[in-house]
Amino acid sequence: MFLYLYFLKSQGPWWPVLKGRKDGRVSKANETINLPSPFSNATKLVKSFAKRGLNVKDLVTLSGGHTLGFSHCSSFSARIHNSTDPTINSEFAMNLKKKCPLQNKDGNAGEFLDSTSSKFDNDYYKRITMGEGVFGSMLDSWSYSWGSDQALYGDDRTKGIVDSYAKDEKLFFKEFAASMVKLGNVGVIEDGEIRVKCNVVNLTK
Repeated sequence: MFLYLYFLKSQGPWWPVLKGRKDGRVSKANETINLPSPFSNATKLVKSFAKRGLNVKDLVTLSGGHTLGFSHCSSFSARIHNSTDPTINSEFAMNLKKKCPLQNKDGNAGEFLDSTSSKFDNDYYKRITMGEGVFGSMLDSWSYSWGSDQALYGDDRTKGIVDSYAKDEKLFFKEFAASMVKLGNVGVIEDGEIRVKCNVVNLTK
């Protein structure tokens, strides 16, 4: 619900949010290893989403949530300093190097994942088509694997969807709403609790 309200406040799309979903009473940090990594290539991302009942279009569509995202330097510094990533726009890479120098000591330094960081729009996809996806990953000193942002434009399964969203914001909004409804039904549990306040567990009697 919080995410839904955040997207609406940022001029994003509307979608029906089902109420009554149960939450667990314990959160485990190690369970986050199951989340898609910003260093994943397209094949890993497709497989990760498929395990959750989400298809390729859902992958590209939900990645559009990065329109409001921010990344610290540590998630992409290897891409801009270790060697030259052929998938990245050279001017964009230079700007990233200025924000994230090799001996960076600012733990808060980083880059927004699109140029309109406070507005929900399709600018994220436009940047990817220009080689300005922030996330990318190096496999070794000789070859690269596009990271989770730029990966979407380096694979035939996803590139056309990126292009369509970059050209048509209304289409992106429509499909994003549909994919969020699907995402809301992933991992539903039966033995949890319906929280009185979304951000805290219920008080035991």
